[in-house]
Amino acid sequence: MKRVAILGSTGSIGRSTLEVIARNREKYDVVALTAGRNLGLLEEQIKIFRPEVVAVAEEADVGKLRKRVNRTEILSGAEGISRVASHDNSDFVLSSIVGSAGLVPTLAAIRAGKTIGLANKEALVMAGELVMREARRSKARIIPVDSEHSAVFQCIGKYRKSGVRRIILTASGGPFWNRGKDGLKNISVSDALNHPKWKMGRKISIDSATLMNKGLEVIEACRLFGFPPEKVDVLIHPQSIVHSLVEFTDRSLLAQMSVPDMRGPISYALAYPERIADSIPGLELDVMGSLTFQQPDMGTFPCLSYAYEALKEGGTMPSVLNAANEEAVSAFLGNRILFTDIPVVIRKTMDEHRSERVSSLEHVLEADGWARGRAKKFIREIGK
Repeated sequence: MKRVAILGSTGSIGRSTLEVIARNREKYDVVALTAGRNLGLLEEQIKIFRPEVVAVAEEADVGKLRKRVNRTEILSGAEGISRVASHDNSDFVLSSIVGSAGLVPTLAAIRAGKTIGLANKEALVMAGELVMREARRSKARIIPVDSEHSAVFQCIGKYRKSGVRRIILTASGGPFWNRGKDGLKNISVSDALNHPKWKMGRKISIDSATLMNKGLEVIEACRLFGFPPEKVDVLIHPQSIVHSLVEFTDRSLLAQMSVPDMRGPISYALAYPERIADSIPGLELDVMGSLTFQQPDMGTFPCLSYAYEALKEGGTMPSVLNAANEEAVSAFLGNRILFTDIPVVIRKTMDEHRSERVSSLEHVLEADGWARGRAKKFIREIGK
């Protein structure tokens, strides 16, 4: 019986993880959960899975939840979430808190030597070198849950790193991949949230539409697998069937293919090195039609090129990129800036930053805070 803690249980990845576990209760026991403000759904999850401990983001919500559930310890705030992440009775921690908020609890789980199912790419974007160094020290295992990185992980398998020529991450392209710059004018929030293939949360849906999500994944891939940016390429693949490819030095390619369903990589991470039978629907290759691939248009979608730039510069720049993007996406979702303003805010923030070598978690968080302040300033100026 594998004992599981889920960070971000009420988000899309957390819900999908609990769905997989519900179908395999004989193999998995949910011992800990964390959530934000969706107390109604968290209450349902507690009653179904009966975790030993849960943590909520706000201390004010502890009393409300205690009136609804019994026999479960309830913690709150960043400290409470980190305590859940390092909970003594867990074997496997699914890290799916969205955005920079997932960094500190992910590090707590890594320092506790847990096996991590990593669905929070921002932890590696902001502090990749620190995270991987801590994982080596504690002997924590990191298994990627992002569909693209799970695909790379599966394709590389036990092959030597020296035998890999390059990694190719595929991108659906979001709802606007085949539009030029003129086609991005006057895009509404609902338009940008309408992803053609994947069911995702609001923030990641906007990142997919700007291609920033793929940029963050490029940074994550370099940190996870230890490859330089020139060995990680991106191709637009609207069908979202091939999730990534690995090209070896003999120029052969291995691809991982499946229907676009996050329960697949979640199941793989949960069961690794085994597999869960029938975790997702199978591919009907004879009726699937053609699979197409093309180069991304970085002129129309510059966020992807900004991510490569931040990765190559290194140090605190990826953290600045991530923070500026989070603020810009939040402003767009709040109808304070246009869709086309998102890369403008990121560019302005990066241009004002002088990257420094990352020496500690506090250093990363300091750069994050600085970038948020600058990004908010630019958002105010644009909104006038």
